[in-house]
Amino acid sequence: MTALKLENVNKSFGEVHVLKDINLTVEEGEFVVFVGPSGCGKSTLLRVIAGLEDATSGTVTIGGEVVNAVPPARRGIAMVFQSYALYPHLTVKDNMGLGLKQEGQPKSVIEERVARASKMLDLDSYLARRPAELSGGQRQRVAIGRAIVRDPKLFLFDEPLSNLDAALRMNTRVEIAALHRTLSASMIYVTHDQIEAMTLADKIVVLRDGRIEQVGSPMELYNHPANRFVAGFLGSPSMNFLERSVEGLPKGQTLGIRPEHLTLDGKGQIGGEVTHVERLGGDTNLLVRTEQGETLTVRLFGQNTTPVGEKVRLRFDESHAFHFDADNKRL
Repeated sequence: MTALKLENVNKSFGEVHVLKDINLTVEEGEFVVFVGPSGCGKSTLLRVIAGLEDATSGTVTIGGEVVNAVPPARRGIAMVFQSYALYPHLTVKDNMGLGLKQEGQPKSVIEERVARASKMLDLDSYLARRPAELSGGQRQRVAIGRAIVRDPKLFLFDEPLSNLDAALRMNTRVEIAALHRTLSASMIYVTHDQIEAMTLADKIVVLRDGRIEQVGSPMELYNHPANRFVAGFLGSPSMNFLERSVEGLPKGQTLGIRPEHLTLDGKGQIGGEVTHVERLGGDTNLLVRTEQGETLTVRLFGQNTTPVGEKVRLRFDESHAFHFDADNKRL
């Protein structure tokens, strides 16, 4: 069954058109990530799905039911916010079970669901604590547990890891992925972090200026981007774009080369000078200014001793290059 279907969804705030003709289908059990730069409309789209904003036009269908006129509490969704939104005076157990209590669920049902969720999220030893006694990662797990106990048709995550440090973000990302495998639930996750998108998603939806640029699996989008924006947004370090530094490139075309597809080679097609070196231990990133004045990032696997100021030549395999036309569409 289809978990979510959006048909010609538009959203305007006065004269500002934020979402433009959004069409999307999310299948049962899929993990879908909305990704894009700040201001692209991804959080607004999530709020329209949740019912926190009304669509100006178009249809929102959840679990086979059109929900445009249905209030958020009756849409069968559970939402995890960027801020944990926990009640400071309640224990972890009471925070997780509050929504069920407000629904009038029997105490036995609340106890059973909270126990199941706390075990799943390794929160058993924290149930009697209050939010002030927890770390940021633990609070976010409580917020996720509060969503799990609702047993929703659809989970919505609005940048849930942005308040965590790098190590906690990675750990919590792994926990969310494991949770999805355990629950086999339909999840929609909003982020501006393309690494989160690549590592979590079954399907990525890339948004820009309120429109969907491309939809596909992480590797589909990485290997077959529809346009220059998608090619540059996914991948770290991001793709290099060249217009002058490669001989024989037709006028108006742009060549895209990912940093890992460039190698140091004395007979390579591109000449330049190293302007900066990032030694990361397992990898080395070189910034190279070409003879034509364009800057390239070169990702070298392993440790490399090339110094700043070194004259180098770079080689790439044409089979790994991307060509974009004057309208930035991939050829």
